[in-house]
Amino acid sequence: MAKSLFAAIWFRIVLVFAMALPMLVLYAISTLGPFLVRDLRFEAELLGYLVMSAFGIAAILSLWAGAFVDRIGTRQALAVLFFAVALAFALIATVEDYYSLVAAAAICGVAQALANPVTNLLIAQHVSPEKKATVVGLKQSGVQLAALFAGLVLPAIATQYGWHAAFGIVVPVAILFGIMTPFIASRKPWGTRKAFRVPPPNVLLLRLMAIQFCVGIALSAFVTFLPTFAVRQGMPLSTAGSLIAVFGVMGILSRITLTPLGARMRDESLLLIVLIAIAACALAVTMRANVDSHWYLWAGAVGMGLTAVGTNAIAMSMLIRDTAFGPVATASGFVSVAFFGGFASGPPLYGGFSNYFGNSRSSWGLLIGVLLCGCLMALGLASARRRKAPTSAPAGAVHRATTAKV
Repeated sequence: MAKSLFAAIWFRIVLVFAMALPMLVLYAISTLGPFLVRDLRFEAELLGYLVMSAFGIAAILSLWAGAFVDRIGTRQALAVLFFAVALAFALIATVEDYYSLVAAAAICGVAQALANPVTNLLIAQHVSPEKKATVVGLKQSGVQLAALFAGLVLPAIATQYGWHAAFGIVVPVAILFGIMTPFIASRKPWGTRKAFRVPPPNVLLLRLMAIQFCVGIALSAFVTFLPTFAVRQGMPLSTAGSLIAVFGVMGILSRITLTPLGARMRDESLLLIVLIAIAACALAVTMRANVDSHWYLWAGAVGMGLTAVGTNAIAMSMLIRDTAFGPVATASGFVSVAFFGGFASGPPLYGGFSNYFGNSRSSWGLLIGVLLCGCLMALGLASARRRKAPTSAPAGAVHRATTAKV
């Protein structure tokens, strides 16, 4: 019994870190952005292209990530994920110019592309149906754990020892998890010998991808530029980093609580509509901040963490629970394409609008409009699922035959 409990806990820890470490590059760039701008002497708006380099690669590779995981199996895919993170952060910790930083950050895209397909497939294979939604919410909270760590720990390390050291501390952690992958993935290969091809997404999956693309644009731009925006409103650099930590805490709560809630609903699409609408309101609050009203920044961080962050976990839970979206690993890869595509697009769009109009308020307005489009997409998904309900497999029916209780 004790051995089984330990195995279950370790399984969940690895899932959390498999999500946290690849996404840490985003939050590290956000919280350490002012240090990078100062030391490498580039414009703050160029931070967006750092994020774009990682998530652009992730979006492209995600087209084949699900098929790749199916092909080589979860154990090998986890090893590739963790060692790619280790390599990326090791290179980032040694670079001395902006363009090398862009190239190093891009390597994280490999790990980001693999994160959702491999973790979702592990859950589908090893977690009982009644626990799937809870475990999905837990593992998705790893992304926000990265935000919490980046907001609380990395600025302090960078202040004391430099930003190179702050990036460097991630390397041994990633290597450790890479070495330990045989103790999490099944000894059975689980890989397939099917042709290495990617079937096109169905209509339901395309709608969910469109929603996640919109959310990805808003989330990545918000996280990347919130500390910089806060500093321009007179907030101290150390405090601005804490905004990301608060965002992370709220995101953890959101993903752990909202994912099981969505699983109990007849259609989680309705929950997506509400969350994205509230996220748009949180952005509207954020853009009102000025030198005398920093509380708008805190309110925006809390609001975005509690709402927009939870939508990706709910989307991944939908893929695992409902076969109408397609095979788990492949469908996860497609949703990751859209989400990472949004992440790659958001920061450059924000920076471009700020430069063109000469202020950041136009950029916040752009993000609000994108989220409102996401609400419309979610309405369309709810309508499409309602029409397909008689022919769709019931929620939770996916992968029952291959499920082993953990």
